[in-house]
Amino acid sequence: MVDKRKVRRSIKDLQRVKTWQLIILLILALFVAATFLRLNNIGMNDRRAAVIVADQTGEEETTITRLYDLQQYVSSHMNTDLGRGVYLESSYNRALQAWQANQFGDRNPNGNIYQLAQEICAPQFTSFSAAYLQCTTNELAKFPAAADPTNGAGKPRQETYIYSFSSPLWSPDFAGWSVLICLVISMVIVARLVSLGILKLLLRKHYQSV
Repeated sequence: MVDKRKVRRSIKDLQRVKTWQLIILLILALFVAATFLRLNNIGMNDRRAAVIVADQTGEEETTITRLYDLQQYVSSHMNTDLGRGVYLESSYNRALQAWQANQFGDRNPNGNIYQLAQEICAPQFTSFSAAYLQCTTNELAKFPAAADPTNGAGKPRQETYIYSFSSPLWSPDFAGWSVLICLVISMVIVARLVSLGILKLLLRKHYQSV
């Protein structure tokens, strides 16, 4: 009889907190966690946008500072994955333009074909852009380079202007702790349901009544 009372007392203790109450608490915790995870992602996007703006202005020191800020933020906050990374397109275009000016400059037997390409493309565009650079590249392709045209030594590579940083699976910030709370509540709900099931099964099997 003592064991039977203990089992019934354990069931009553577990039933003091209702499952639906825990589920509501879990829903609220999930909402809070989703909000903080979203804020982490917004923070990453803001810092990535700052990197791109600095890159477009051509301020190298500012771009490096913004990249460092982005790296620090991504590496210390969950849900801040950069996907394919941040591409410094403007820096690449400037480097490629400088390489073209040197490769197709005054040393070319056809004259300064880089300047000729600029004269053709500049009137077609109001500002420096990828389309403007492509126009220049197409015009330069019509003439041989000063050196071996198949020699691309020193030509900038796009992949070197792509930066990607790793985001942790869990971070000790508001998002991380709220996710952890959600996991704890979920484990409590599962443990509670399993415990109730086992205790009721014991009563049916060994004592014939609840």
